Amino acid sequence: MASPTTAIVPPKRASTDYPLIDSDPHLRRVFGYARSSDYAIAGGMATISPIAFWVMERVSPSHVGRGGFSPVMRLATAVGLIGGLHIFYQRSCQRFYGFTENTREVEMDMREMVDKVKKGESLYGTSKVSDYLQGVAARNSRYSELFIHVLPWFNLVNHNQHGVDTAKYYQQAERELEAERTA
Repeated sequence: MASPTTAIVPPKRASTDYPLIDSDPHLRRVFGYARSSDYAIAGGMATISPIAFWVMERVSPSHVGRGGFSPVMRLATAVGLIGGLHIFYQRSCQRFYGFTENTREVEMDMREMVDKVKKGESLYGTSKVSDYLQGVAARNSRYSELFIHVLPWFNLVNHNQHGVDTAKYYQQAERELEAERTA
């Protein structure tokens, strides 16, 4: 039986139309790979809640006065911001999982990882956490975006269990280094 420090539970692969980039993207990568359309849609979604509340108050006033409208408007704004962040995170993660078109992100991932290979850095960063806890973190946060509307859970741990074959990064780096040597 394998010891807990060496046991790696392979991630289940979802059948998608687009390539899997990462089944457990780190929070920094999710925000770093986001598109400008994600920001626009998230901003639009964040403004819907306070605008809708303001319109409802204008159409059918509650007559609570200034003391009642402000706290509820702040709450509506907070709900809108949380909803906007949720949409933003969801759209970016779905491209990592290969659920939606992700050509741009595949190219960004390849460039980032090949550059790390060339520099001799760890692909997914170094961690101060033991191998066992890295595995626990990976198993707990893998595909966590699919259930984020119920339980907000993000990958904040650097680990090497992302559900992709990393050999492609090393092969591409080798090809580029060979091309540089021959040029």
